Amino acid sequence: MDPLQLAREASISTFLEMQSLLKEAIHKLRTEKEKSKIGIHKLKGGLVELSTRGRAIVVGDLHGDLESLITVLSRSQFMKKTRENETYLVFLGDYGDRGEETLEVYWVVLKLKLIFPENVVLLRGNHEGPPDLGVHPFDLPYFLRQKYGPKWQELFPLFPELFNTLPYAVFVPERYLLVHGGLPVNISSIEDIEKAFSNHPTKDHLTQILWNDPGEIEGFLPSPRGAGVIFGRDVSENILKKLKVKTLIRSHEPCNGVMVAHQGKVLTLFSRKGAPYYNDQAAYLTIDLSAPAKDAFQLAREAHLF
Repeated sequence: MDPLQLAREASISTFLEMQSLLKEAIHKLRTEKEKSKIGIHKLKGGLVELSTRGRAIVVGDLHGDLESLITVLSRSQFMKKTRENETYLVFLGDYGDRGEETLEVYWVVLKLKLIFPENVVLLRGNHEGPPDLGVHPFDLPYFLRQKYGPKWQELFPLFPELFNTLPYAVFVPERYLLVHGGLPVNISSIEDIEKAFSNHPTKDHLTQILWNDPGEIEGFLPSPRGAGVIFGRDVSENILKKLKVKTLIRSHEPCNGVMVAHQGKVLTLFSRKGAPYYNDQAAYLTIDLSAPAKDAFQLAREAHLF
């Protein structure tokens, strides 16, 4: 199967096929949580610990942009290379909303997870957040109703189930931390990230992981998004030092593919193009997991822009 074939499948998927896909994906993700493993990788709570072997292809926000997703899959040759060597595909969340092909993007990423379960990591974004952290726009019900008519209400409850099975952070020891939003400013160890979902909403770590943005400030300030905070360079320095990693890789903010913050400690990756963001370029990363960690400036230079 190639990326274009997946896209064609997605465009003609029936109600029953989508229902079956969602249920199968939920079962697979729950099984991974029960076993605390994704292939050879440890899964601790909501944290995936990637082995420092092979390479990772990292994809930022997609927001219903099927064309960009197919571009990433085609150019990276993930579907071919994963059978030949240790290649992992890591999505940083925000698969739907805003884009007209929201359901098609969900179809493709869930199919990839089922075809290559040990090689695909689907992280949770703020558009896959818990009900108390609502987003606007939340277009998923509209797209379901548009495609499947009155039966959309039978499908919709499966999506919150799916979201609650998704991990929300990837940890590459002594190298990188990957999340959708940003660093929680008040954590003391990696265990706080592992337990962010189970401790929500008593502690706001999950909110911050999904919603935070870096800013060129000191300390942190309330976010204008209405959830999370804007965190400063000193926060990045302190938290990354505690976690013993060099660079934070995250998405969440529109940009022309990549954006560097905090003197190279934070890289933002954005993988969709066009309205409503009107960015000219998008990007994905390829990271050698066995190589020494690179800072955000190095990663940005090596990003695949399209």
